Amino acid sequence: MDELLELGSKALRIAALNIDAKNFILNNEALFITLKKAANRYIGGDTLEETITKVISENQNGFKCSIEFMGESTKTIQEATEVTDEFLRIVEGIKTQKLYSTISLDLSHIGLTLSKEFCRDNLEKICKEAKKNGIEVIVSAEDVGKTDAIIDVYKQTLKVYDNLAITLQAYLFRTKEDFQELIKEKGRIRIVKGAFETPPGHSISRGEILDTIYLEYVEKLISQNHKCSIATHHHKIQQETKTLIEKYKPNQSSYEFESLYGIQTENLATLRKEGHPTKLYFVYGKEWYLYLCNRIAEYPLNIFRALDDIISS
Repeated sequence: MDELLELGSKALRIAALNIDAKNFILNNEALFITLKKAANRYIGGDTLEETITKVISENQNGFKCSIEFMGESTKTIQEATEVTDEFLRIVEGIKTQKLYSTISLDLSHIGLTLSKEFCRDNLEKICKEAKKNGIEVIVSAEDVGKTDAIIDVYKQTLKVYDNLAITLQAYLFRTKEDFQELIKEKGRIRIVKGAFETPPGHSISRGEILDTIYLEYVEKLISQNHKCSIATHHHKIQQETKTLIEKYKPNQSSYEFESLYGIQTENLATLRKEGHPTKLYFVYGKEWYLYLCNRIAEYPLNIFRALDDIISS
């Protein structure tokens, strides 16, 4: 069974990177509507306005939130500029609605694959407006081929705007060195296990070894009172992190438990009731193909839940 689940997970991660498949779904109305029924479980909606309604509700439930406009690897300056404007609209929405929320984004969505300088200019525009309103901007993880460029743009922008954070993927072998470099910076470090398919020799498979490595990163962050997000749905890791918090007693403002909207939210609710800072991560837009594949890849048996969502919706 474990071998079959691993095969299914790998297949879904490869499928997530299939641009032709994504474009086919986006341009086939019947298929888009059908598969969107499965995606609805995990996304805020097609629009920012739909997502804001859900964020308001979760804020009232006591959760901090994060909002991301889905997408990656824009191909033209015009497209990346329009995406940047949409993120500025998120800033305005958080401000006007008085939301307890941060912003998350893929750097390739705002022009990284076009030019690092162009991307950094767009990121600085977003950080500038966000900083005026006390909003943190979090750089999301992408495929391993973009990691060097992501870290470079992050570090350069962090020199100007201290409301910037970065995501590191525990499953990458290279993260050991990246972590040592980035923990010296003041920006929040968001730790995830990692969801992208990688070339051979670049990453660790999911299992006890990865869980141990993940917790080692968390312990280093918490023991140094470094701002961090523990972004996982893994109940055991959440419980082990609680033990680390009891041991090192970091400032509550320095850490937060984070979960993706629609996945095991009950565990996050329990952590909140126990007094821990918690955050729900929302995404919205029509570029949900990769996101849906990766969510199911994390636990391939969820494909049956997806089928039920499609049939019963």
